[in-house]
Amino acid sequence: MGKGAEVLFVALPASPHYLPPSGIKRFFGNISLVVLLNLLVKPGWVVVENLVQDRLGHAAYGTFAALLALTTVLALLSDLGLTHSTVKRLASEPAYLGEAFPTVLPLRLGLNLLALVIMEGVGLALGYRGEALGLLAAIGGSLLLTQYAQFLRGPLQAQQRFNTDALLSVLEKALLLGVVLALLPLGLSLERYVGARLTVAAFTAVLIYGLLMRLYGWVRYRWQWSVARAALVDSLPFALITLLYGVNERIDMIMLERLASPTEAGYYAGAYRWVDAVMMYIWTIMPLFFARFAAAIDDPQEQAALLQFGQRVVAVPMLLVCAFGLFQGKALFWQFQHSAPAEVQRMALCVGILFLNVLVHSLFAVYGALLNSTNHVRAVSRLVVASIVLNVGLNVVLLPRFGAVAAAVDTLLSALLVSGGYLWLLWRRTKVAVPWGLLGRLLAAFALLCLGWYGLQQLDLPMSWLTESALMGVALAGLVVLLGIVRVAELRRLWPR
Repeated sequence: MGKGAEVLFVALPASPHYLPPSGIKRFFGNISLVVLLNLLVKPGWVVVENLVQDRLGHAAYGTFAALLALTTVLALLSDLGLTHSTVKRLASEPAYLGEAFPTVLPLRLGLNLLALVIMEGVGLALGYRGEALGLLAAIGGSLLLTQYAQFLRGPLQAQQRFNTDALLSVLEKALLLGVVLALLPLGLSLERYVGARLTVAAFTAVLIYGLLMRLYGWVRYRWQWSVARAALVDSLPFALITLLYGVNERIDMIMLERLASPTEAGYYAGAYRWVDAVMMYIWTIMPLFFARFAAAIDDPQEQAALLQFGQRVVAVPMLLVCAFGLFQGKALFWQFQHSAPAEVQRMALCVGILFLNVLVHSLFAVYGALLNSTNHVRAVSRLVVASIVLNVGLNVVLLPRFGAVAAAVDTLLSALLVSGGYLWLLWRRTKVAVPWGLLGRLLAAFALLCLGWYGLQQLDLPMSWLTESALMGVALAGLVVLLGIVRVAELRRLWPR
């Protein structure tokens, strides 16, 4: 294990479902704080974005969503994997902060400017002109600032300052939530909305930079070509995988707006917003597992313990969420007062399909974190490339005819391909066994939950969607215990005394 790494997990005994009491409880507490803060902020942000789309209209918001997707992909060029490689390096070599940051910080700023120029060039190549290019620059600038703030949080994650990082992870969304709510009564336009995003992103980046300087001391920029070259070489595998993930996640929105229509892109954006909201649970806690996997790179037994713990933490809540999307997805669009019933139904259909995509990610994202943090980045990159080829090929054929629904189906098929590859790589290239028993129990729990939900709806009882969902939540809790996914003894060990 790397120098300075703190061991939070002890060896597992024979039982594959045992939660080690020392360390797990503290790590679970860190995850709980991150999740709690996001539960306080992210749902409110989703509601506000629904209001924004309802006020702007599906076509205008579809244009914004396509531009945001384009900048999200191209903004990854500003990072080139530096965030992931820095977290991994600092987790095992704390001295790297003082040695490399005087060079890495200005390098990261330079990459931001380069990425912004590339964004405008790609926008021109795709046919955007005039006002659309201005919006592209503003949206791209705000996203680059957000990603720079995420990079600055890297030392906090690597040094296990998870509580501080948890607060900073929701700061920008909380501030933007307040600003947009203040703008709504004044009349919201697309230009005002984009301007608010840019202003809040800049403020947040400056604030986190100041906090970093206060915690670790003022960093005087000192350019060293050897350090910059070494940092880029170390980060290139992460750059490729990060870029590939970005393309895989966002290409649908761009292609929809270009190949179908901005309105179809708006429908897809309305549905995908809820996917982003629930996926935030997964992507918020994955960096914690990434850092722990990297710290335990030489200890397969510890990695196995973390893998099984992580799969349950990530997947169990998502089982209920994904089933809700299948059976009550229409309830998510109550704010769209200016949309026709057929438009709401189309978005609900997309949500149901996309929530199956969420289910796949909830089961297998932790496998990707393990592989990416343990020197299997290139193999994962090739896997994601295959997924992108499949997704783009299906999009070209299906999007012009079937629009948003086809984009949702293509996304699901691509996720299945990647997740199957994760299983194969874990089995063939690591010393960590695939927890087939746990995976089977999770799938069985989801199948039984869906069967029970379908049966409940067939009874046609006079109950609200909220009551129905609460009943199924209780049913899931019972299934989790009955199937042995979580044991009562494990819950007691986590409960404070």
